[in-house]
Amino acid sequence: MYKTMLNSKLHQIRVTDANLNYMGSITIDKDLMEKADIFENEKVQVVNIDNGARFETYVISGERGSKEVCLNGAAARLVQVGDTIIILSYVTVEVEKAEKIQPKLLFFDRDNNLLE
Repeated sequence: MYKTMLNSKLHQIRVTDANLNYMGSITIDKDLMEKADIFENEKVQVVNIDNGARFETYVISGERGSKEVCLNGAAARLVQVGDTIIILSYVTVEVEKAEKIQPKLLFFDRDNNLLE
């Protein structure tokens, strides 16, 4: 049997852009992706703290050090630039390993600087 467990959480990160005319996805600064153990094309869940929207999309790499978080395509209709969101990634593991999962929790200030 398998369990789906939280792998990482980017908590209270701000949307820097929304691009309706893109095919879809969320663009995230490559440095932040690596710190959160999120891969390009990985499915993530996005929760908009400001309006309650919850949706899934996939990740594409943004420019390193840019602090970019851009919702693309249809997801761009669910956010506004400046909204505070939570990005969640999950991992599926054998039930015997589920209790050993230690999710990476990343917290951000209003300028998308990673807090220690």
